[in-house]
Amino acid sequence: MLKGKVALVTGSTSGIGLAIARAYARQGADIVINGFGDKDAIEKERAGIASEFGVRAHYSGADMSKGEEIAAMVAEAQAKLGGVDILVNNAGIQFVSPIEDFPVEKWNQIIAINLSAAFHAIRAAVPGMKAKKWGRIVNTASAHALVASPFKAAYVSAKHGIAGLTKTVSLETATFGITVNAICPGYVWTPLVEKQIPDTMAARNLTREQVINDVLLHAQPTKQFVTVEEVADLAVYLASDSARSITGAIIPIDGGWTAQ
Repeated sequence: MLKGKVALVTGSTSGIGLAIARAYARQGADIVINGFGDKDAIEKERAGIASEFGVRAHYSGADMSKGEEIAAMVAEAQAKLGGVDILVNNAGIQFVSPIEDFPVEKWNQIIAINLSAAFHAIRAAVPGMKAKKWGRIVNTASAHALVASPFKAAYVSAKHGIAGLTKTVSLETATFGITVNAICPGYVWTPLVEKQIPDTMAARNLTREQVINDVLLHAQPTKQFVTVEEVADLAVYLASDSARSITGAIIPIDGGWTAQ
């Protein structure tokens, strides 16, 4: 379905991003993965994608907090693979704290990586998409793009910003064969979610089991974590020709969380 296309997925060395990259490769797209982690483990993932799906797979270690590195990553993808047809802005970090104790440096870091990085990547990729009259931009937002939770001031602010960025760019690119949408997962069992459990335990004075059942899954009527594969399948659909009329959409995949 995506043979001949190039997909760049930020924050894709694990979790949702890696699942999306693998799903696109399964459909025949050449892939650029990005993120931090153990170099050997990243190379194993990159090589595995290339060999398993018979596609070109490239790794960029661009720092998502630095606009110039993001622009360079897009330029490198264009030079080495022929362009960026599908851009997935997935990189994200989290920090949990009461607002009066929220470290300023954490606020700045989360806004940079969770929001500004998407701006820089879209800004760099859109000219190439316009030239081809085809493009797909998928922003990984969150249920927190639609609703708030306490102790997550920076994350919720950034994800609400992603929703606004998605809508704005969709209007600007609507006549160029480009769609721009945001996927809003509920709680997905990923390293990002797992790592925030101790902070939430401390912030709310709860046990690990209470955080999982009474905080995380409490929000989702299904009482189940969303899977990375479910999110990846939605990202594949949004990249398809069947989804060409879906643009500017903020799409929950959250077990009913935001229906409440």
